[in-house]
Amino acid sequence: MTSSLQAIGSWLARRAENVAAAMLAAMFLAFLLQIAFRYVLNLPIGWTHEISVILWIWLVLWGSSFVISEREEIRFDIIYGTVGPGSRRVMMLITAAALIALYAISFPAVLDYVTFMKVEKTSYLKIRFDWLFSIYIVFAAATIIRYVWLAWRAMRGVAPEELVPTEASPGV
Repeated sequence: MTSSLQAIGSWLARRAENVAAAMLAAMFLAFLLQIAFRYVLNLPIGWTHEISVILWIWLVLWGSSFVISEREEIRFDIIYGTVGPGSRRVMMLITAAALIALYAISFPAVLDYVTFMKVEKTSYLKIRFDWLFSIYIVFAAATIIRYVWLAWRAMRGVAPEELVPTEASPGV
C-alpha cells in the first residue's frame, strides 16, 4: 500500500474509534441519568434504558465492523497457537470460507428482515427498527469483506500472526 492510502486508512480507523467512544460515553451518560431519575428523583424514565440498549447494540456491531483488528478478536486458540504458519494459513482459509459462505447466504434474508422492520418503532423514542437494525447489515458486509481480505492474504502466503497469550494486549 502507498503511504497516502495507509494515512487515509489510519485516519478512518481513528474516526471509527472516536464514534465508538462517543457511543460509549452517550450510553454511560444515559445510564447515569437513568439512575439519577429513578433513585434520586423517584421518577423512572424509560427512554434512557432504550437508548442504552440501542447504543450497546450499535457499539458492539460498530466496533466489530470497524474498530477491532483480527488480532484483537476473541478466539479459541489452544490448537491455533500451537501450529506453524502453514497450518494457520489453512485454518484461516477454512474459517474464512465458512464465514464468508454463512454471511453471504444469510445476507439477502437479513436485508429483507431489516427493510421489513420499517413498520415497527421503539416504544419511547419512536426510532424505526429498520434504522436500528441497519447496523447489522453494515456488520455483515464488513465481516464478509474482512474475511475475503484475510483469505486472499492467506492464499498469497501470508500466515496470520502467531498468538502468544502472554503477549496479548488490549489493542493499544
